[in-house]
Amino acid sequence: MMRTSIALVVKYVLTFIAAFIAFDVLLNNDMSWIIFLALAGTVLNYLIGDLLVLPSMGNLFASIGDGFLAGLTAYILDLLVPEFTTTWTTLLWFGILVAVGEFFFHMYLKRDEKVAP
Repeated sequence: MMRTSIALVVKYVLTFIAAFIAFDVLLNNDMSWIIFLALAGTVLNYLIGDLLVLPSMGNLFASIGDGFLAGLTAYILDLLVPEFTTTWTTLLWFGILVAVGEFFFHMYLKRDEKVAP
């Protein structure tokens, strides 16, 4: 369980860095919304991408799906929160950064037998 917790922290940090680059560096959004987006993206990508898609469809499909889900999550946050803004460019950058980070994260998950899944 401890290694899974550490893996989730690493996953959060990767998602946060991608969100920070896309939505703070490029658009100067408030840090509290970036932190929230990274948390929501981490939870959704873990539950859907790591636990459901990765074991059944493999790393490439799960990584692309995680990138798409992260972008969709940011877009929905933009629709719901007037203070948080996105553009198609920042959504694309966020999705690509998350997908690349997830690809390498999934390789780590597959190698470490003590980490769930």
